[in-house]
This record gives sequence, C-alpha cells and structure tokens, in this order.
Amino acid sequence: MVKHRLTVVALGGNALVRAGESGTLDQQRAHIEESVAPIARIAAEGRPLIVTHGNGPIVGQLMLQGELARAEVPLMPLHIMDAESQGSVGFLLQQAISNHLFAAGVGREVVTVVTRVVVDPADASFGDPTKPVGRFYEEAEARALADERGWVVAEDSGRGWRRRVASPLPLRIPEARVIGGLARRGVVVIAAGGGGVPVVQRADGSLEGVDAVVDKDRASAVLGLQAGAARMLILTSVDAVYRDFATPQRARLASLAVEEAERLLAEGQFAAGSMRPKIEAALAFMRGGGADVLIGLPEEADAVLAGRCGTRVFDRVSTESVRS
Repeated sequence: MVKHRLTVVALGGNALVRAGESGTLDQQRAHIEESVAPIARIAAEGRPLIVTHGNGPIVGQLMLQGELARAEVPLMPLHIMDAESQGSVGFLLQQAISNHLFAAGVGREVVTVVTRVVVDPADASFGDPTKPVGRFYEEAEARALADERGWVVAEDSGRGWRRRVASPLPLRIPEARVIGGLARRGVVVIAAGGGGVPVVQRADGSLEGVDAVVDKDRASAVLGLQAGAARMLILTSVDAVYRDFATPQRARLASLAVEEAERLLAEGQFAAGSMRPKIEAALAFMRGGGADVLIGLPEEADAVLAGRCGTRVFDRVSTESVRS
C-alpha cells in the first residue's frame, strides 16, 4: 500500500465568508486561518495535495463593485471575475498555508494555478439558466438590465430579482496534468477556485471564456480524476452526511457505500443547494476510479482524513484499504 496518495481537498465557500457578514478582508483572513490549519497539518505529513475552493461570496463582491463603478470603469464579464477571484482567494490560502508550514519547520512550496474548466456549449443549462448571481434588484430595474445586457433574470425566493446564469457540467481541466505533476513533486497546489473559469472549445480547437458558474465540488472531482488523485476530501458547513437531515429523526452516516448513496440521492434525501451536489461529485469521483471520498468540517479536516469523524463514501466492491 502506498503510504501517501494524492488527495484533492475541496474547501467550501463558508471558509471565506459566513452568513450575515460583509466579507471584509479581516473576516476572510480569520476564517481562512481556521480552515487551513488542519490542511497545513496534513501537508506537513508530506501528503501530495491539491486544494480547491469556493469563491461565490467574493465574485458577488466583484459584481457589486463593478455595478457601483460602471459609470467610471468598464464592467467586466463574469468569467473574468471568476479568474480575478481565483487569484485573490488563492493568494490568501497560499499565504496562510505557507505560513503554517513555515512555523512548523516544513519546507514545502505552495502555489496557486488559475484554472480553466471546459464545458459543453450545448449543455442544457445554457438554454435554461438557473444559477442566481450578483445583487438583488427591483423587478423594473432587473428587466431593464436584461434588455440592455441580454441577461436572464428571475425573482429569487421573495427577496428580489437577480441575474441567472448557466451551471454546466465540467468536462475536463486543461491544466490537470501540470497540477497533478506539481502535486506529486511535493508542491501544495491551489487550483480550480470557484469551479474554475468556464471555457468552451471553438471549432478551431481554441478555448473561449463564457459567463457561467461550474459547481466547485463537481469540478474538483474532474480535476482529481484527471490529475490522478486517489482520494477526495470535501469540506463543508456540516460535520457529516445525514439521512433525514432536516427532521428530528436525522441520523449521521459515518460511512456510505456508493450504492446506498445512489439510492438516497434518488429518494431526494439530499438538498439541491446543499449536500446534493457534494454527493453527486463524490459519486462521479468514485465512478471515475477514485478510492474514496470523505466529507466533513474544514476545522476537522485532518481528523476526517484519519477517519475519526465525518462521512466516508466508499465502494463495497473494492477491498483495498485507503486509510492513509
């Protein structure tokens, strides 16, 4: 058994900004410090690591800044903001992980790679955009912006009107080979922030950015498989996967076989905006040849990886131990 396997750590957006916060730099730094301390402990063991992260709150800030300053500076498209947030959030994570490793006397390098994700221009989500992004508007203003900019807008849960964009499935990560190579050489690689910058392939084979939002966990699964990762660690705002989560009968699932996860998913056990995409990403990773997937809290990342808490998604068919 290989002592350390390449692991993709998917860090949730709650590691940056929490509900009710304005998302100041100090708040982001404080949350990142809490989240990366256990990741740095994992890195200090010498484990090959790729770290991915959410960026929704930060992209929302960039969109608002652009709207407020649009009379003075050009408004950038969403895919450019995706790239900007990959750089800024990646820098904060890179600094924090590097500093923890330095304090521990570990000389591993940490780098951030601005990452693209190829999507299908014929993906059904482009014809029916459902992912809300940006600020809330009054209906009249939202409709005017839709006419002016070609946006799709819709009312959002009684809170106002918002822009909606496509959320296509990720197909491949152009930088996966480079990212995997760096990780196997001992570099901690931060990549695929916010699900990556969505691009489509033109007829001549070149790539073009498109305004869309790719689910971070699904993109992380694709990156992990293409980079040769054996394990995936999904860090989110709940301590484990639960059956009957929003009821008094809720039950924590310490382990979850692939066939059981598929059954619970089909039964509607996992909420669409919460655990469902994480389970879907876990299943995609397992179907693609991954060894196992672990789900838990960011501040317990090393304990989740060691099997002391969280949920492990595994394949009953495989008898190989991957607790390493």
